[in-house]
Amino acid sequence: MAKTFSFAAVHFSVAFLVGYLMTGSVWIGGALALVEPACNTLAFHLHEKLWRRIERRRRPGATPALPA
Repeated sequence: MAKTFSFAAVHFSVAFLVGYLMTGSVWIGGALALVEPACNTLAFHLHEKLWRRIERRRRPGATPALPA
């Protein structure tokens, strides 16, 4: 769990730093540090769901989905 929190701290810090360096605004850097990881988390969840579906279809003996 410590590694997870450490990675989260790095992720927030990088998002803040990039936003701040690009805009010079602490507020925009802070907003990016909050919003970007949340969006990334949602994108990762959807990515994993898609890959699970693809892997299920690739399993031997799996019947292909019929077109609607």
